[in-house]
Formats: sequence, structure tokens, C-alpha cells
Amino acid sequence: MAIKQSPRPLLFSAGVLLIIVSFLGLDHYASLGQQFAIGAMTWGALIFACMPLDPRERARVAIVVIVATGAEVLGSIIFGVYTYRLENLPAFVPPGHGLVYLAGLRISQSALVKEHQRAFVGGVIALIAAWGIAGWALLGRTDALGAIAGALLIVVLLRAKAPTIYAGVFLVVAFLEIYGTGIGAWHWAETVPGTTMQAGNPPSGIAGIYVLFDVAAIAMAPRLLNALAAARGMVPRLARTWL
Repeated sequence: MAIKQSPRPLLFSAGVLLIIVSFLGLDHYASLGQQFAIGAMTWGALIFACMPLDPRERARVAIVVIVATGAEVLGSIIFGVYTYRLENLPAFVPPGHGLVYLAGLRISQSALVKEHQRAFVGGVIALIAAWGIAGWALLGRTDALGAIAGALLIVVLLRAKAPTIYAGVFLVVAFLEIYGTGIGAWHWAETVPGTTMQAGNPPSGIAGIYVLFDVAAIAMAPRLLNALAAARGMVPRLARTWL
């Protein structure tokens, strides 16, 4: 089944960025209770964005949200690699990951990117490399974490079957990381806890971690759908057995 694409992919991505930037701006002044309201609005935006998608693409979004939320709990709450303003996991973060994935996907589906795929991916690789070098040598904190994550992301972009999706996600995440840390929505520890590895605020190539969520989603979506189909088929079989 073919993915139903937005008629204006870049407009969709711009809309997602506007929503997330607006909600992060509101969060800057929000109490814990108000954060839950922002989270509810973010879930509403994600559900609305998923309505025209086919089952496989919805499964990918669901997997991105699940995997990313688990990584957020580990990275922020348990290990403290980065910390949100209220030292919690804001309610808008899990659905926000789904919106980020869709925004990157739509960028890759735009006519401009489709017509210039190699140039687009090459430009993003150059940007990752430049940011990594600047973070390592020019930005005040030796951003070793960002350099390593950026190098891994470049490898993925060179070897992946769908590099434009990952390149699009990098652009969205890079913007949001710079904006989010700039307004104090979260901040990265100067060193990775338990190590001497320094990190930027934000780390230059940290979008590479987001790309791993997307890789997992693309790989696991067919298995999730098969498992759901098998579960639906099992219910009537169990009913016939016990009734």
C-alpha cells in the first residue's frame, strides 16, 4: 500500500516546526499541570497528522514514539545526560518525537529533495561535519559526544537505503535542539555522567540518535503489523476453542 503524501510536504514540515516551537515557548512558562495540557495538545496534533497515513506508516510512527520515549527515560531521567526544565519528562515529548519523524519524512518527500537527492544528502553531510568540527574546536566546550554521534550519522547517511529521510530528520532535530537549549527548555550536561567525555549544549551530531529511532521504526513496522494481524486472528480461534 502506498503512503498517502501531503500535497505540500514542506508546508507540512513548516507547520510541525511552528507547532513544536510554539509549544516549547509555552512550556518555558508552564507549571507541571500546564505541561500536561501542552502534552494533550501535542498528542492531538500527532493523531491528526497520522489520520491520512496507511497502517505501515502509522506503525512506524508508533514505534518511533515508543523507542524514543524509552531512550528519553534512560538518557534524561536515569542517566542525566540532559535535563528538562522541571527535571521531568514533559508530557509533550513522546508525541513530539512522532511529529519530528513525520516532518523529516515529509521533507524527504518534497519535489525539491526528490529531484536533488544526492545534493541534499551531501549538503547535510557537509553541515554535520562542519558543526562537528566547530563543536570540537571552536565553540568553547570540546563536543566529543557530538563529534562521535555526527560521525556515526554520516556513516548511516552514506550506507542507508533511505538517506533522505534521515537527512530530513537531522535538519528538524538540529533546529529544535538549538532552539530548545537556547530558551532553556532543556540543557545538556558538560560531560556524559560517569565518563570524562565532554558534550556541547546541544551536541552537534545528537540527531544521529533520533535517526536510530527511525531506523528501528522502518525495520520493525512490518513485524508489528504482522503481530497485530496474528493477534486478531487468534481471538476467534480462542473463542471457538473455549465456547
